[in-house]
Amino acid sequence: MSKRDYYEILGVGKDARDPEIKGAYRKLALKFHPDRNPDDPHAEENFKEASEAYSVLSDAQKRAAYDRYGHAGLQGAAGAAGFNPEAFTDFSDILGNFFDLGDLFGGGGGGRRHNRAQRGEDVRYDLELTFEEAVFGMNADIQVARMDRCDRCAGAGSEPGSGPTQCPTCHGRGEVLYQQSFLSIRRTCSTCGGSGRVIRNPCGQCRGNGFRQIQRKLKVTVPAGVDNNTRIRLATEGQPGSNGGPPGDLYVFLKVKEHAFFERHEQDLHCTIPINLAQAALGAEIDVPTLDQPHKLKIPEGTQSGAQFRVRHKGVPVVNGSGRGDLYVHVEVQIPTRLTRDQKKLMEQLRDTLPVDNAPAEKGLFDKVKDYFM
Repeated sequence: MSKRDYYEILGVGKDARDPEIKGAYRKLALKFHPDRNPDDPHAEENFKEASEAYSVLSDAQKRAAYDRYGHAGLQGAAGAAGFNPEAFTDFSDILGNFFDLGDLFGGGGGGRRHNRAQRGEDVRYDLELTFEEAVFGMNADIQVARMDRCDRCAGAGSEPGSGPTQCPTCHGRGEVLYQQSFLSIRRTCSTCGGSGRVIRNPCGQCRGNGFRQIQRKLKVTVPAGVDNNTRIRLATEGQPGSNGGPPGDLYVFLKVKEHAFFERHEQDLHCTIPINLAQAALGAEIDVPTLDQPHKLKIPEGTQSGAQFRVRHKGVPVVNGSGRGDLYVHVEVQIPTRLTRDQKKLMEQLRDTLPVDNAPAEKGLFDKVKDYFM
């Protein structure tokens, strides 16, 4: 969905100098060159990825924009991020020059492949929700930093009324053809960066990029029943495309806070309710909190600590569906640690009426294991 970090691709730190960056790319170019890996379908993509990273980090202006804004800072710029055969030419002595760069990577027709429309990058936004907001849904207002077309030059990069002109070096082709012996090698035009046009009078607002960074306000509808890492897609709200390409998408990732009382298991909720000894022995009707109104739950006589009761349809709604999960109530019998004189007297009377032999009718787990091994 998003591009890897260029420093990570080359395996260098952000403070790496040009010789280190050049050396790192040299190793990767030799390792992933398609001619050296004819049986590896991923070699060409790895080679392109390394070349793209080098084309940015070896250019001081592009590297500064990338360090400040990431991939978004390269959108719309002349020679923006992408596979760039020009970056490869420094290593022709190493790799042998036994191919036409344009033909190898899909440019055999000699056209202006650098001017093809490209879809913009997708953008990620993390949104934190309360437990209740995730269960019942909500509408959120968010602000997303993204590149947008410059309103002064309408994305052209030139001051209004001037416009870009055809590159005098490549005559609008975006690449220059070099003849070396019997081989033809196409290289990206260094004058225009492959765009085929040059801007003589850059726009004063976007400095010739055609795009500028803005804070875009958007509304996000969060459906009921979402959970951690639920992803909501807002189409065409990502970074703008280049050369007339469509924009990318915005993906909102949800992070749900934990609840102080309820624990969620998919669409079901679980909670623990304490009851006293008398309620467990005699039975009772207690109020159980839910995410809606309190629910009256009947505790039968002789309830043991750890017993579980199900309350139907008091759980979490099904996302974009119908129905709800259930609420599971776990009861915990509380044994008093301090008794008043009257309470102690009543407990003594109860003790005297209970059987002396309190052994359970059924053997416990320990006795069953003991019998098994004897």
